[in-house]
Amino acid sequence: MGIKSFQGARKQQQVNEVRTLRVRDYMSTNLITFRPEQSVQDVVESLIQHKISGGPVVNERQELIGIISEGDCLKQLSDSRYYNMPLEHDTVAKRMIVDVETIDGNMDVFDAANKFLQSKRRRFPIVENGKLVGQISQKDILVAALQLKGENWNNSIKKSY
Repeated sequence: MGIKSFQGARKQQQVNEVRTLRVRDYMSTNLITFRPEQSVQDVVESLIQHKISGGPVVNERQELIGIISEGDCLKQLSDSRYYNMPLEHDTVAKRMIVDVETIDGNMDVFDAANKFLQSKRRRFPIVENGKLVGQISQKDILVAALQLKGENWNNSIKKSY
């Protein structure tokens, strides 16, 4: 028996080149940071001015010591109203969250997305050698995902030879 149907030589199949999208490639590095001695009123004004929902708290050596958010400020506002205490006397050190989860800058952005889903956080700071170097937000992860629009979600990019 011979060949019934010959369609010619096969085309070279596409080979997938693996490219991992890292958190460090999408993190923000120009951060609005706060100091522990700042007043909560200063933080509220800064959050409104910069249209952000929170930020890292650092010491004079740029070491991460906490995070303060809109929610922390709202709690202070509520307490100040209830106890009739002026807003400007409360400091960031009293209201910030000190048990801060961080993300490794080398983490894959899709692993980071999963961490966001598990933790219900809006942002994660990135620390290297004890210093704050950046922050990744849920929006940053969405930006990374949009750049892959139309490509495989398995962290690979199609490359034809």
